[in-house]
Amino acid sequence: MNKSEFYIDAGTTWSKILEITPFGERKYSIYPTSEARKFEIKYEKMTGHTSDKNSALYVNEVVALAMGAKAHLENNFIALDLGSRDIKWIKYKNSKFSDMDWNSSCAAATGATIEMLLKFYDVKVEDLEFCEEKYPVTCGIFGLEKIMDDVSKGLAPKVAISKFIHGIAYNAYNFTKNPEKICISGGFCENKCFIDSLKKYCEVLPLGRFVLVDGLALRQ
Repeated sequence: MNKSEFYIDAGTTWSKILEITPFGERKYSIYPTSEARKFEIKYEKMTGHTSDKNSALYVNEVVALAMGAKAHLENNFIALDLGSRDIKWIKYKNSKFSDMDWNSSCAAATGATIEMLLKFYDVKVEDLEFCEEKYPVTCGIFGLEKIMDDVSKGLAPKVAISKFIHGIAYNAYNFTKNPEKICISGGFCENKCFIDSLKKYCEVLPLGRFVLVDGLALRQ
């Protein structure tokens, strides 16, 4: 390899890019997708909502998740990826694909909803703490309505958002069929409130935000 190779996970809000230099060094970076679209970079492979799905270079997100998680983990695992607008998971048993699910039709339990709430109430994600109580978030509209009602009654916005995040964690646990351990991919790895909430139900292993691009870069 005499030049760098580039791989991108182009999400709705954020794009994760992996550069592998001619010397084999891996450089990871994250940019707003609106900015990443302007880059004049030739990618080896791509995945994500805003990638060109008609390109021969495009790889399905679940496939990228499976390949990337398998590179990080042992023979048996469940890897869950929560993005800006969808949630997906894949299960491997005895080094073979066993089960999966993908919900891209409801954004109630995804990163974009949390980012919107944090901006609206001017709350920093690092200020959120695990809350024993949780809101039901099967419907995003009703969940947001509950938050606004409670805040109007005097509940601190950061507490209301923490309860909402606990509800998301509980939904994620049920969505993955109540496993003993979940490996987390994506931006929620950096949300301590979410991780602590999910730990109430199972063991949690954060894998970071670059699992999908690692999957793209694997040699077949």
